[in-house]
Amino acid sequence: MDVETFRALLTEEGQAALAAVRDRDPASWRATLTGLRWDHSAELVSAAVEQDRLRREAVAKFGEHAHRMYFTRDGLERASHLDVGVYKQDRLLNEIGVVFVDALTLGIGAEASVLGWSHVLAGADADPLNIAITAENSGVLGAMDNLALHHQDVMTYRPQGEAVFVDLMRRSAPGVGVDVEAYAPSLPWALAVVREMGTGAVRLSPELAHQLLPDGSGADEAEWISWNGDVQEAVLWFGLDGDRHPAAPVRRATLLPGGASLTSRGLPEPAVRPAGRYLYEPDGAVVRAGLLAELAEDVGGGPLDGGAPLITSDEPRTTAFATAYEITGVEPFDAGRSASGATEEEPVFLTRDAGDPARLARLRVRRTG
Repeated sequence: MDVETFRALLTEEGQAALAAVRDRDPASWRATLTGLRWDHSAELVSAAVEQDRLRREAVAKFGEHAHRMYFTRDGLERASHLDVGVYKQDRLLNEIGVVFVDALTLGIGAEASVLGWSHVLAGADADPLNIAITAENSGVLGAMDNLALHHQDVMTYRPQGEAVFVDLMRRSAPGVGVDVEAYAPSLPWALAVVREMGTGAVRLSPELAHQLLPDGSGADEAEWISWNGDVQEAVLWFGLDGDRHPAAPVRRATLLPGGASLTSRGLPEPAVRPAGRYLYEPDGAVVRAGLLAELAEDVGGGPLDGGAPLITSDEPRTTAFATAYEITGVEPFDAGRSASGATEEEPVFLTRDAGDPARLARLRVRRTG
């Protein structure tokens, strides 16, 4: 969808097309679509149908707001759950303590709009479609009065606020979320902008693992945020600790909606051990943040030998950072049986066979709690 087609959706004709596809009767969808194509251009009908489809998908992230918001496919896929934006808004306001923020690259504008609930924002993006969608979504999310938009190359924009928020979720090519050299704009540029300001954040792909963070970023903290077990994004925070810029940032995993956080404690890698009575499957944010040693210490266990990021222990421990199972049996690994026998209630986990480390063993488990 280009910006001209999007603007057509905002007209009375476009709103009528959106209403028609939203209120459709599934039994008469073919007739509805045929009627729309008689009365409207093919481009407008296609845009309305796609917008309705995206709005239905977006309910999982934006709830009741989704049916009035506007999306692109890429923008929706890159967007985090609304609760993630609220969580970051709170950190920016209460831990960094700023109220005037520059937001660079906007996507669908959800992040900037949530920040606009409590902050005064200036947002910049080189894509006119992103600017137009952000303007509409900021109104839906109640942030229009606090958000000034600039259609401008962010690399030439000069931040004017107290902090700068750079969104690097846009990728220069498919599948580059784990490559810190392939963000657009570049990660080195984003880090330099935030370092110069001294306060703010850089939003990165949830696929980024802690080992790939650049040395000397100057960030106080690197945080991976998940929502209901799905890692949403990584964030590099600046200004949490005044003028302190450590050689390596503190690593944090935060689990929403509960808000539990696990931080790095400088622990050595724990020794691999055989399966005990209990198994802990870490939240993805814990894995991406490299906090398996911290989790192992908290549950009194160690990692299994098998390649998967799993912790085992001999006693039950309550933790928000992993799903706990009781191991009810260990049996020889059979590829066909293991693949076909897995269910949500009885997932399949593998480890090295204690009697023959060259072979894998299958763990039979049941969820605890």
